[in-house]
Parts: sequence; structure tokens; C-alpha cells
Amino acid sequence: MDLSPDDLAGVVDLFGALPPATLREALAELAFKRGADRPPTSFEPAVESAIESYHLLRLPGDPPLLVAGPVAFPTLPEGARDLPHILDVPERSIDPERRGAAAEKRFRSDASQAVASNDHDRIETLLDVSYELEAWAPVDLAETRDRLDDALEGNNHD
Repeated sequence: MDLSPDDLAGVVDLFGALPPATLREALAELAFKRGADRPPTSFEPAVESAIESYHLLRLPGDPPLLVAGPVAFPTLPEGARDLPHILDVPERSIDPERRGAAAEKRFRSDASQAVASNDHDRIETLLDVSYELEAWAPVDLAETRDRLDDALEGNNHD
């Protein structure tokens, strides 16, 4: 069972937010419903990839929570509508300020790493993400976006 990053965001969005372990459990239940028996840990690479691409965002806490991220267009995979009835998980509502603060902190860290490593592809991706993130949460990333732009322009003059 292959799920897109938007599918993963859709499952998370169905609950508002989920701890990573609960998302993996939900995905294993969904796979079982589709006739595939997969352990929850088998979904770890897909979840980490969705976090890396900003389809999911990890919020710090105990436990940490995942929310649909700024670039996600959450879709519900076939059979996912039954997950709230299968899993005993409360629906959560996350304050936009909280998710914005977490997203901004991560974005600035990712931007610093991309500039320091001169990773052109990641810089370009982050520039795109910055606009989505500003529309998604109450953040201002203009200064960081300028640093990313400057890094790209500096490399174009070499």
C-alpha cells in the first residue's frame, strides 16, 4: 500500500493532529483493511519523507504531534473515513500560533542548513515552501527568504 504525502496529511487531518506512533498505527489499520498486513514501523520512511517535504509538521510536546503541513493538500485514502471508529483517539484542534511557531523555527533551521551546505535544490524548495507557510500560519519569513534568494544569486555569479 503506497500512500502519497497528501494521503498521510489527510489521515492526520482527519483527527486534527496525531502522535507519530498513532499515525503509524492508523496506517497499519488502513493497510489491513485493504488486505495488506504491514507492521506500523514499515510506514516510517513515508512519514519522515512527508515531514521533510512539509506535508506534515512535527509539533514538539509530550507526545509530539503531527499536523497537516503547509504544502499539503490533504486527501483521504480509500477506507480512511472508518479510522476514527477503529482507533480510540481524540480529535485535536491545534492553535494556529503554536503550529506557526513550530513551522517557523523548523523553516529557519532548514534554511540555515541549506545555505550553509550550498544545497541549491533545497534552497529552491524552501523558497516555494516559504510562501505556502506564510499563507498557512501567522508567520513572516521575508528576511529568511531574502537570505535564501541571496544564497542562490551569489551562486549564480560564480
